[in-house]
Amino acid sequence: MKDLILASGSTYRRDMLARLELPFGVQAANIDETPRPGEHADALAVRLGLEKAVHVARDRPEAIVIGSDQVAECNGRLLGKPGSIDKAIEQLTFCNGREVVFHSSVAVVRGARVIGQERVPTRVRLRKLSRDRIRSYVMREKPIDCAGAMKSEALGIVLAASISSDDPTALIGLPLIATVSLLESAGVEIIQP
Repeated sequence: MKDLILASGSTYRRDMLARLELPFGVQAANIDETPRPGEHADALAVRLGLEKAVHVARDRPEAIVIGSDQVAECNGRLLGKPGSIDKAIEQLTFCNGREVVFHSSVAVVRGARVIGQERVPTRVRLRKLSRDRIRSYVMREKPIDCAGAMKSEALGIVLAASISSDDPTALIGLPLIATVSLLESAGVEIIQP
């Protein structure tokens, strides 16, 4: 099998890709993730996922490179990684009782060739919680490195009233159903006979 590289420093994506039981390396793609003027969350997620893969593929043209990104939005507001406890509380307070859409993208590149890319939206309706409960959650979970300040794979699931997606892994940051399809298009056999 050709070298497989995950173009991300995210431990969440690394853990997700490890589920496929394929050997892979990790090389973070240090790109500018600033949204362009007027760029919507879905387009931003797709662009960043592809840019990460292309950036790493330049250094490793023989490898199959997976790039991925996730952008959350609520009422038209982009929600990045909060980076601090106060910003996490503010984000969750803003989203309280509302729907948040998490746009997760994946792109697979080999050399200068884009094998393909996909975006998988996940809609999360948040429960209505008091500010004290939101603060308590943030202090316990410290989700400052998660888009939208919510770790659904852990205690953050208590924030959700409902979750809707075609791929349950997309919310964690790497849509594995799409990833498998794209890797197979690149000639990677996930389960060999």
